[in-house]
Amino acid sequence: MLEILFTLFATHITIICVTLYLHRGQAHRGMTFHPIVSHFMRFWLWLTTGMITKQWVAVHRKHHRFCEEQGDPHSPKVFGILRVLFGGAFLYATASKDKDMVNSYGVGCPDDWIERHLYSAYPSLGIGILFLLNVWLFGWTGIIVWVIQMIWIPFWAAGVINGVGHFWGYRNGETRDSSRNIIPWGIIVGGEELHNNHHLEPANPKLSRRWFEIDLGWKWFCLLKLLGLAKLNTRL
Repeated sequence: MLEILFTLFATHITIICVTLYLHRGQAHRGMTFHPIVSHFMRFWLWLTTGMITKQWVAVHRKHHRFCEEQGDPHSPKVFGILRVLFGGAFLYATASKDKDMVNSYGVGCPDDWIERHLYSAYPSLGIGILFLLNVWLFGWTGIIVWVIQMIWIPFWAAGVINGVGHFWGYRNGETRDSSRNIIPWGIIVGGEELHNNHHLEPANPKLSRRWFEIDLGWKWFCLLKLLGLAKLNTRL
């Protein structure tokens, strides 16, 4: 039971770091966090995903630039829904290896000492440490916990959001792409399932538009803002 609660808690923190720090904060510059919060999110993502901020931001920005056209790193219109749903992480990995693209689209991302000498230099070290921590905490069942953590973002973010989010669901407005809102609540993916809303206004850090749409990432931001640990960079 403890392992299940820990897994749910840890994966939730991971998706919140992805949606707030990587997506709304770094990629679209919609919000800024206190340095302590910002660095915690960077550290947590290094520990639980091994993703490099500049690469993630570059791939996402390129997705908006070439949405559902040749050049889109993970479009189901280009690659097919099954390939994106079950292999979205591989498409992301392929795109992130393009150094020229990363340098071009990843402008403005952290480039401090710890980013250059630890997070970007040794992205696999964090998830290796996480593996050892999970085994230390839970014994051999910690391996199962670690595996779930490793597939959580690749499946939900790279697969479901990038795949199903451009294939099935409802729309609140017309865009040049076929983005969809998948479900009206975002406990699992922190509001990222409101994908059509995001493509309607990419710079808007609030993803919900209708009364039944729950943007859990936005609620976390509001809490951090109340505590003086975050602020908006744009007017709503």
